[in-house]
Amino acid sequence: MAHSTESESRKLLGRLREIMAEDSAGQARLDQITALVADSMEADVCSIYLFRDDDTLELCATHGLNQDAVHQTRMKIGEGLVGRVAKYSRVVNTPDAPSEKGFRFMPETGEEVFSSFLGIPLQRLGERLGVVVVQSKDARVYTDDEVYALEVVAMVLAEMTELGAFVGEGAALSPLHSQAVMLRGSVAQEGVAEGNVWLHEARVVVTNPIADDPEAEQARLQEAVDQLRVSVDEMLDNAIGGDKDQVQVLEAYRMFANSKGWMRRMSEDIKRGLSAEAAVEKEQSTARARMSQASDAYLRDRLHDLDDLSNRLLRILTGQGSNTGAEMPENPILIARNIGPAELLDYGRNLKGIVLEEGSVGSHATIVARALAIPLLIHTDRITIEALNGDQILVDGEHGTVHLRPDESVVSAFRDKILMQAEAQERYTSIRDKPAETLCGEVVKLTMNAGLMADLPSLPTSGAEGVGLFRTELQFLVRNKMPKRAELAATYETVLNAAEGKPVVFRTLDIGSDKVLPYMNPLDEPNPALGWRAIRVGLDKPGVMRMQVQALLRAAKGRPLSVMFPMVAQFEEFKQARDIFLREIERERALGHTLPENYEIGTMLETPSLAFAPPQFFKMADFISIGGNDLKQFFFAADRENERVRKRYDTLSVSFLNFLETIVARCKEGNTPLSFCGEDAGRPVEALCFAAMGLRALSMRPASIGPVKHRLRRTNLQELRAVIDQARAEGVETVRPAVLEYLRKG
Repeated sequence: MAHSTESESRKLLGRLREIMAEDSAGQARLDQITALVADSMEADVCSIYLFRDDDTLELCATHGLNQDAVHQTRMKIGEGLVGRVAKYSRVVNTPDAPSEKGFRFMPETGEEVFSSFLGIPLQRLGERLGVVVVQSKDARVYTDDEVYALEVVAMVLAEMTELGAFVGEGAALSPLHSQAVMLRGSVAQEGVAEGNVWLHEARVVVTNPIADDPEAEQARLQEAVDQLRVSVDEMLDNAIGGDKDQVQVLEAYRMFANSKGWMRRMSEDIKRGLSAEAAVEKEQSTARARMSQASDAYLRDRLHDLDDLSNRLLRILTGQGSNTGAEMPENPILIARNIGPAELLDYGRNLKGIVLEEGSVGSHATIVARALAIPLLIHTDRITIEALNGDQILVDGEHGTVHLRPDESVVSAFRDKILMQAEAQERYTSIRDKPAETLCGEVVKLTMNAGLMADLPSLPTSGAEGVGLFRTELQFLVRNKMPKRAELAATYETVLNAAEGKPVVFRTLDIGSDKVLPYMNPLDEPNPALGWRAIRVGLDKPGVMRMQVQALLRAAKGRPLSVMFPMVAQFEEFKQARDIFLREIERERALGHTLPENYEIGTMLETPSLAFAPPQFFKMADFISIGGNDLKQFFFAADRENERVRKRYDTLSVSFLNFLETIVARCKEGNTPLSFCGEDAGRPVEALCFAAMGLRALSMRPASIGPVKHRLRRTNLQELRAVIDQARAEGVETVRPAVLEYLRKG
């Protein structure tokens, strides 16, 4: 096929389909395919290399090389020209292979007499499967038509590999998605879980990659694209005036859906003999390969848009929508690229765990997962490629690992770990109703963080003395429009009823940064974490704050009410917010509504600036809660969404503890109650150190209360403070080693 034509390409694919239809073993099919491709392309050699593991390629079939080298010749990814094709997912086309940089001579293959080399990656939607190669004795560059023809063949081979057409003996011919795989991610919510995979969007399977009637396939593609364009236009019309980011994404979708280049490439693939589905997936695989190599964030986002759009088009063509008819397995663990809070709430507590390819530690989904106490890993690369519905899966939300299809030894060790944790929880149950009193007689108040009604059942069972933080933004985030005052009042009343007299601290609306309401127009800010968010939005949009305060006052129905404001950076902001609250008190009184028995107006201390506010601030605030997550990122100038920097800085660093000591002293001078709220409050070692530095109230997720209380009841804070002070006097960067050594000896 020195000068390939569309008809010749279709003829080759037709012969490929005949081979696939034969009742033969995987090895026999591979052998026939290499002979067929070599003959069609008038090449001396055709070879197929498949991955036997993540790092190693194996020669699995060849026409023209030494047959004794089959299943014997192996190379690491990146090694030689074949390894280079696999590593970078790029075509290598050279007339003089031995002179190419990185060429590796493999004498057992007998390839030294072949000069020209064309290597095409075998890949499917980002999953690297292997490499197909043709070689010739003549020194020549393969034409664009020949490269294109081999790419089409590679596409079909990848689909057939996915469908198990080449299963045989040995690791390289083992079925896909059958071997044990361990993946790593970032912990967004701690915990461990064993269960079975449930894909949020099931994989689309293309069972008909080769088509006989190009005109019919063109018509099918055009009809599906027209349907796609209409749906994108409808989504865009509905989004106009809403979330700016969502509108931008949909505009990019519309641009791609109307791209003549995209349509032209898919049409050419169909003319070569591919079905409409296979043509879409071929373009999608190309986009995925470019995405993995792109260093520019904007380009990656646009390729991501094209990838998502291709998925939509494939579901239209195949009819494989989100509702595939598959039944959710027992103990489902959700696998997705990303997911929104409303979708996650629809699953509810049915889920045992969540693993995402994307996500962030401060995302809406993370907040919901924490509220539901479901282990969550984010940034787990390749999980949607590797996992299939029903696969056994183990999620370790402590070490950030996922085990897919694990072997018995891993399962046994994991179950032992779960059993040990269950036994520890039993020990915590025995102290549930006892105070967190240390060996030196100090008592630390432990409360829980919440944000959903689903959190409240944990209040009596966790041993929490109340709710130290109730996040009110979730009631806003999971809706498509602003909630009504009466709806909010009913929700807050239910929360207070469920608390059964235990204190609840409501934080007013904390939006902005990574929490954007779908019905409010966000600003295009270069650094939203430091932008228009939280109290700044509330003060600039006082109508929303007033409505929420009214709902809180009415929900109290004469009971005590505690409210705090988020992200206050200076005294004046607190005074303005407090004045709004007090004016609403007077308004409710004038209307004859029942007022709270008493009320407390506090604030979160999340910015270093507030720690240095005038003394009048500390006297005016009824209480202060240190918002550890934000305070730490601002103190260290380390974005907590950035994995490369957020783990560089230790909470137990001397500088941070010195800063906490300053806050404790200032609150003591103003006689202002102080607590610490955040992830670190729920870590026993950190909690001990906070208590040793003078903090007597900590708020954390419910599951952390038992471990923290257990530690506190076994520790002498005076001794621990002496250890911390000694380490500080020695000029160390962090007191953690000294504290751990003290606890180990104790």
